[in-house]
Amino acid sequence: MRPAEAFLARILDDAPQPVWVVDEAGLIVFANPAAVSTLGYRDEAELRGRPSHGTVHYKRPDGSPYPQDECPMLQPRQTGVTVHGGGEWFVRRDGSMFPISWWSAPIEMTDGYGAVLAFTDISERRAAAEAVRQRDAAEVRAAASRAAQRRIVESSVAVRRQMARDLHDGAQQRLVSLLLALHIAREELDVDLGRVRAVLDEAIGEAQAAIDELRDLTAGVHPPVLATRGLFAEVEAFADRSVLPVSVSGPAGVRLPEAVESNAYFLVCEALANAAKHARATHAAVTIDIDQDCLVVEVRDDGIGGAGTNGTGSGLAGMADRVDALGGRLVLDSPAGRGTTVRAEIPAPVAER
Repeated sequence: MRPAEAFLARILDDAPQPVWVVDEAGLIVFANPAAVSTLGYRDEAELRGRPSHGTVHYKRPDGSPYPQDECPMLQPRQTGVTVHGGGEWFVRRDGSMFPISWWSAPIEMTDGYGAVLAFTDISERRAAAEAVRQRDAAEVRAAASRAAQRRIVESSVAVRRQMARDLHDGAQQRLVSLLLALHIAREELDVDLGRVRAVLDEAIGEAQAAIDELRDLTAGVHPPVLATRGLFAEVEAFADRSVLPVSVSGPAGVRLPEAVESNAYFLVCEALANAAKHARATHAAVTIDIDQDCLVVEVRDDGIGGAGTNGTGSGLAGMADRVDALGGRLVLDSPAGRGTTVRAEIPAPVAER
């Protein structure tokens, strides 16, 4: 071997970059130690003379065959042009696969062009990129979760504020009127019994109205039927009171954790309210199902569609927050002109009650 050839051979032997050469027929005529080791062989002799594509590039990552005429690495033999790429996978001696980045350059042979191939195992690079992707996805999920929690807190504050207004403007005012009426009745007791009777009748009316308003208010916070008879019964009761015709189907009598039942109930209420107020629907259907410790609630209407969780005033973002807070998933299907379907899937082990 001439000095220049010996020097080049020593460089290739010591280089950490896997390199090999194929001849005009695509047979391996040289492989440096880095290539031999990376592919899981013991020495170059195990590779020399074998078809390059049929030895290390004969299948795709999914196991399907990879035809040689589709292999981009061997193209320099026909084109005489250097090519470079990624997204290819090589097969080790034991059948395992690894992703590569590669270069392939033409080299003159006796009867035409062969190719010099250099490749790099990018498994670690891909793993690092995947780790970054997962980290970024986790940060996005965490940010979305924080935003959802903030909306839930803000919603709770708004509910408490509205409750305070309702108590002040409704039941509290009636109780004040009741107290004044009783004072008047006491003062008139020895003067005009007829007047006393009229005042007491008025007081009874105010007391009954206050009781009714308090009952309605507490029903909005936690419906009494929900506590005693469960989700299905309360949804049926709400459907009976709805201005929109609503059909309800599902398992009656099955009990779930209180937080699940409560949030599912208010989700149904919000969805039906949207159907009546925004969707201009003429009918809605509620389906409740339990599938392997998962509560599935679906509300469908025949309205105008076109709803979105990022809309304003629809309450859909609040529904998504309710479901997300319980570790569930909300799916919205609302094509324009074809109605809206809201589907919530919430982890919910059946409660023994």
